[in-house]
Amino acid sequence: MSLVITKLIDYFEYPFVRYAFIVGVLIALCSSLLGVTLVLKRFSFIGDGLSHVAFGAMAIASVLNLTNKTTIILPITVISAVLLLRTGQKTKIKGDAAIAMISVGALAFGYLLMNIFSTSSNLTGDVCSTLFGSISILTLEINDVWLCVILSIIVVVFFILFYNRIFNVTFDEDFARASGSHVEIYNTIIAIIIAVIIVLAMNLVGSLLISALVIFPALSAMRVFKSFLSVTICSAVVSVICTSLGMLISILAGTPVGSTIVAADVVAFLIFSLIGYIGGKN
Repeated sequence: MSLVITKLIDYFEYPFVRYAFIVGVLIALCSSLLGVTLVLKRFSFIGDGLSHVAFGAMAIASVLNLTNKTTIILPITVISAVLLLRTGQKTKIKGDAAIAMISVGALAFGYLLMNIFSTSSNLTGDVCSTLFGSISILTLEINDVWLCVILSIIVVVFFILFYNRIFNVTFDEDFARASGSHVEIYNTIIAIIIAVIIVLAMNLVGSLLISALVIFPALSAMRVFKSFLSVTICSAVVSVICTSLGMLISILAGTPVGSTIVAADVVAFLIFSLIGYIGGKN
């Protein structure tokens, strides 16, 4: 045990490891807070859809040889998120079908672009790293950390200040609209925040695994708790713990960061499901 602790201490001597850990925990916290709302609104797969949109946008940025790919990825992802949440329930193509269309289309379009205009000698490796996470989480700089800290503070403050309105919008949009809440505005803000989180999380777990950060903590909390507040708090705690454990195990065992974090989330879900089952029988 002492050898493990010593090894962790040695690793945390490096700034890039500390940066990755901080960013990972903050992303887990933010995604779990809004994850409960998305799951209850039946939009839990929006993270998966937007991650594929971000993959397609990254392919465009790579073709254009942009140094700062975020200038392309973030606007496209934000626009897609707003369109999905604001029009998904009002058009002939409903939310789940719209997400499926955008998800598959963006993924195929992105991979096609990367094949046609590839400038890399290891295209397969690049695609795999983008989809399942890569070492880019370990190449973060202090500016990236501060950006994530600022965005996380904004998300947490927004959630706390507008908790009651988010609650109303989550469970009954018609009632919220009748009570004077600007439902469209809150849906738009939630969409923008989710899009930003998706773009930040790509470095942590990759495009294909981002939705796990949104879905699993919320579903785990729902196995045991029933109220919106208790589910949200439990979801945040579970997400932060699973992400921390996943990153620590990845450091010690040399496993892929994203896959290890998701595996920890799956184990947590199974444990909470067992607890909920036992509690329901008593």
